[in-house]
Amino acid sequence: MADVPTENSASATAKPPAKPGATGAGSGPFKMPPVDQLKDRPLGRVLIKMGKLTREQVHQALAIQQQQKAKRINTPIGQVLVELGLITTRDLNFALAAQRGFEVVDLSSREIPAEIIKLIPAQMATVYRVVPTAYDAKSNTITIALDSPDNFRVVDDLQTLMGYKVVTCIADPESLAKLLARYYDTKQESLADLMSEVGSDSTLKALENRGDSIDLETLKDLAESNPVKRLLNTVLMQAIKERASDIHFEPFEEEYKMRYRIDGVLYEMVPPPKYIAMAIASRIKVMANLDIAERRLPQDGRIPLVVGGQPIDLRVAVLPTIFGESIVLRVLDRSNVSLDLDKLGMREDDLRVFRQMISKPNGIVLVTGPTGSGKTTTLYAALNELNSVEDKLITTEDPVEYDIDGIVQVQIRPEYELTFAKCLRSILRQDPDIILVGEIRDKETAEIATQASLTGHLVFSTLHTNDAPSSIARLLDLGVEPFLITATLEGVLAQRLCRRICTRCKEEYKPTEEQLFELELTPEHVKGKTFFRGRGCNQCNNTGYRGRLGICEIMVLDDQMREMIMRHESTNLLRNAARQRGMRSLRESGLAGIYEGLTTIEEVVKQTITED
Repeated sequence: MADVPTENSASATAKPPAKPGATGAGSGPFKMPPVDQLKDRPLGRVLIKMGKLTREQVHQALAIQQQQKAKRINTPIGQVLVELGLITTRDLNFALAAQRGFEVVDLSSREIPAEIIKLIPAQMATVYRVVPTAYDAKSNTITIALDSPDNFRVVDDLQTLMGYKVVTCIADPESLAKLLARYYDTKQESLADLMSEVGSDSTLKALENRGDSIDLETLKDLAESNPVKRLLNTVLMQAIKERASDIHFEPFEEEYKMRYRIDGVLYEMVPPPKYIAMAIASRIKVMANLDIAERRLPQDGRIPLVVGGQPIDLRVAVLPTIFGESIVLRVLDRSNVSLDLDKLGMREDDLRVFRQMISKPNGIVLVTGPTGSGKTTTLYAALNELNSVEDKLITTEDPVEYDIDGIVQVQIRPEYELTFAKCLRSILRQDPDIILVGEIRDKETAEIATQASLTGHLVFSTLHTNDAPSSIARLLDLGVEPFLITATLEGVLAQRLCRRICTRCKEEYKPTEEQLFELELTPEHVKGKTFFRGRGCNQCNNTGYRGRLGICEIMVLDDQMREMIMRHESTNLLRNAARQRGMRSLRESGLAGIYEGLTTIEEVVKQTITED
């Protein structure tokens, strides 16, 4: 560029000069020079080529940018041009797209054939904000229009989910929104419609009564079947929208089931024809880079996606059964999981005690509970809080569910004899300060964990026990010596997840005596207490519940309790001693949630046991 104008020329900020015949800056038809003339050029040059600016106007904007830099204000040149009123935001978006090599198209009067529109399911098109504009069947290449060059991640997802080669172009957001409304309107494509389409597909119908006698080439063709791809992607998009944690595809003798797990409970969807089981399995395997020819052994994989700007991982587990392959996709959605201790739903006093436990310089902190009780999320939140440049944190997990910046995470690989115990030995040579062992499963892992804590490390881990006091008996059963437990164990957190009452349809009600009896309560016990339940509405899929609430009990070891462990006192005596020291049991924590109108009697009864 020429010399930067003087400060006097910058005074034009107040009143920019008229634009030199730069037509089409607003809405309406526009013409763009060829992409190869604009790609990788400076933004000012691109806008001049587009006929939106003169050289003088670009120099004026650069001068203002330099003045702002002198004041330590870094403003992109495009933003300066928009603030000066020299171009519109629409012009800027098109220029940025052209600069990155995207073709810019005018969709304002475009008619797109129905067969092209059907190539991308309605839910997927609206979630990703894309419209297909052309398709070449010979090369399996689809051309899609995006509303922003920043939406480029959709290309990877379309290639993963639909198997297309993808060519992209950029369209005006307003025009694209109109096309989405016109072709994919608000009704969306229902699963029932897709099932009907799948059922009428002659290629898929030919699979009926074929059993397992299908060759590899046919399997590959099934994986690329458009009705199967559209059905599967609609199922995935719906599951993510409904906040499902798992998606189940299950073959049985007479039927093929699809189920979502939402807030810990499975819900069945419209079942597809049984004969497409192998087609769905093949498609999922292709997406997860698994062996589609292998149907005798279990397989594990993952499918990375970015949906609505949020990174989502689908963890794939394939299990051969007597009626075909059962497949479960675990949905790991970072936007739905808060790795923040303050947002886990712990009561203030419990949170204070737990923070004291995890701030110890060394020792073992255990989190217990059944599968799906949120143990991993709690430990991740604890690690996230302790994550700092002063400390080295290493985890060994099976599997690694969420990656956290600044923490070294190791995946257990039993097939290569990389077990928790072997991994833990190597971790101790990596100079860690804090260690997370995914689970203490055997004596060897337990002993190495206790030795690590004795040598100055803080160790987090999980156990599968019913409550906090039972963890002592479990460690003793594994063969850990009582003196090692008393020397290293700082405390145990037991937790459960109860479904929250939906706030939109929440209503007050009076429980029956039978319901109260399930919690060992009488009408006298609950005098003056108010109970709530969810009536059921569209927001909660008529379940009365939306989201989950953590309930917990925390047992902190003191000298007297350590002496009881050395004397091999029973779990009941340990439980009583812990309660005398202020431990709130799981049942009591659940009752507090009921009285606060957060959950229901049925949920607390289901998730907790009575204390003897």
